[in-house]
Amino acid sequence: TTPEVLAAAAAAMVGHEYQPDDGKSPPTPRQKIASADEAFAGARDILAERLSDDANARAKLRVLYRASAIVSSKVLHGKDASPEAAKFKDYFDWTEPLAKCPSHRLLAMRRAEKELFVMMRITLPDETLALAELERLVIKSATGSAGFQPAPTSATPTPGSSLPAPCTCAHQLRLVTADTFKRLLAPAMETEMRLESKKAADLSAIKVFADNIRELLLASPMGRKAVMAIDPGFRTGCKTVLLDRQGKLLHNDVIYPEMRAAEAKDKVLAFAARFQIEAIAIGNGTAGRETEAFVRACGLPASIPIVMVNESGASIYSASEVAREEFPDHDLTVRGAVSIGRRLMDPLAELVKLDPKSIGVGQYQHDVDQAGLKRSLDDTVVSCVNGVGVELNTASKQLLAYVSGLNSTTAAAIIARRNEKGPFASRAELLEVPRLGPKAFEQAAGFLRIHDAAHPLDASAVHPERYALVEKMAADVGCTVADLLTNSKARAKIDLARYVTESVGLPTLKDILAELAKPGRDPRAKFEAFAFDASVNKPEDLKPGMKLPGIVTNVTAFGAFVDVGVHQDGLVHVSQLSDTFVKDASEIVKPGQKVHVTVTDIDLPRNRIALSMKANPTIGAKVGGSTGPGQRPAGGNNGPRNFSSAPAKPAAPQSLNNDWFSSALNKKR
Repeated sequence: TTPEVLAAAAAAMVGHEYQPDDGKSPPTPRQKIASADEAFAGARDILAERLSDDANARAKLRVLYRASAIVSSKVLHGKDASPEAAKFKDYFDWTEPLAKCPSHRLLAMRRAEKELFVMMRITLPDETLALAELERLVIKSATGSAGFQPAPTSATPTPGSSLPAPCTCAHQLRLVTADTFKRLLAPAMETEMRLESKKAADLSAIKVFADNIRELLLASPMGRKAVMAIDPGFRTGCKTVLLDRQGKLLHNDVIYPEMRAAEAKDKVLAFAARFQIEAIAIGNGTAGRETEAFVRACGLPASIPIVMVNESGASIYSASEVAREEFPDHDLTVRGAVSIGRRLMDPLAELVKLDPKSIGVGQYQHDVDQAGLKRSLDDTVVSCVNGVGVELNTASKQLLAYVSGLNSTTAAAIIARRNEKGPFASRAELLEVPRLGPKAFEQAAGFLRIHDAAHPLDASAVHPERYALVEKMAADVGCTVADLLTNSKARAKIDLARYVTESVGLPTLKDILAELAKPGRDPRAKFEAFAFDASVNKPEDLKPGMKLPGIVTNVTAFGAFVDVGVHQDGLVHVSQLSDTFVKDASEIVKPGQKVHVTVTDIDLPRNRIALSMKANPTIGAKVGGSTGPGQRPAGGNNGPRNFSSAPAKPAAPQSLNNDWFSSALNKKR
């Protein structure tokens, strides 16, 4: 279209009426087009809407944003002086490429924005890149091919024409692309990138949480021991409970190591003798280290291990419906102490009574997709419970409910049958349980164990439908099934190829043979007692350069939190986990793992402890390194983390052109 034709078309529209599409109610009265400029403006608005809805245009911008977008945050006016804003101060002026922004940092910025301390933006460092993509779609060069041509800076005449440049089709289309991007596509792309990056960050955070939960659930059990469990406290005393080998509560009392030390010592010694205590569990909360030191000084036999137990979530359990149902006649403190003792005996059996989210080993767990988080954590718990197996005659209703094929209803029915008729003598008796049909039995039987059962395979992971196969193996080598479980020479005579059928393949047969070698084997690691360094009890005791034993309490994308026994976890930044490059902290450490760390820096005012697992770390290195996160807030791990200050921001994009439309948009910004 020539400039003359375009100008004539615009002039012909002058005086025509149109209905403004402004969405107002009642509708704005019809108006007349007053000038050619107004006609051009209306045409540009129509084209802008069309270009904004063009799938190809949006697809090209998505590719550009994913590759080049930057995420930034700036403090809102007046918020930097707020005391509550201190935890977010590193995001008061932060900029980095979106593609390189780790999930924890993005979630931290989103939380800061949600709490109205900063404004977060996702933009392009140079908007001319986006305009170039759009102009390639709508403007053709003189040769007929698409190409980006910079807009003229003033209304200079077009060669061979007496009409000004704004009458050229190319110039009008450049105005359309600029308007479309700034007014429609840029906000739309920012919204899409926010949602897309949030989804990716959620998946990453959920994976971290699920991995941490798995490690805690599969923590080493001490096993069936008579346990004295102590929930420490200063003013209110230490709630003390005595549990038998099955975890049954035998007695409870309160001791006061601070106010009545002699009496407390006598009680501890008397309890240990009277109930034949084999281990002592002490919660790692307030007064935990002081209580541990007191108990160690009581003169107990060296054969009784004294173990600090992570009590995260114990208070939530003590107030739960599950705890009230189990201990209706006891208060919250007794229930919490019982939970601490049982965690030492079997972490899996006790932790399944809690909502996994209350254990507190994730990062920004309250900011991620809650439905996805619950689904992932439930799957993790089910996987752990079935992987370890469940003792049918001692398992709680909550533990049974996670067994494949069972639910809370059938689990309750199993408990009722057990209470009414006594322990199950065989797996087959499960079919007597109401509402537990053959299909549920088929799914659940292989994960349920019965020790000392009449059939030796009932204590193993071999499914009842394969009992006949194992019995045939035993008969073929001339022994009983019980002999097959204990006689390695008899198992060595078995030729698995003879037993391959359409329904039983060689991999299944190998699994059966491995289970026969170690029937009912617990896949969890062997329990090892752990003790903190007795010379440190509070952050003030720490000095840079100290080498200390510790226990990993939480693993995140940016590092690991380690309890060194001072009531405040220290951070081993991902860059300090090893002398070699570490991409993922979970490749090096797991929750519950015992490690040795070096104190590199202490920031007492902000409760920050920097640790390192390197052989020769740099003493004085700040928490989190140059771009990493800061310290977890004391008393929990659900609070925001802090990060380092922002790198230099890229220069602001140059003005796209000097036309009236760009100027107006710049003023609006």
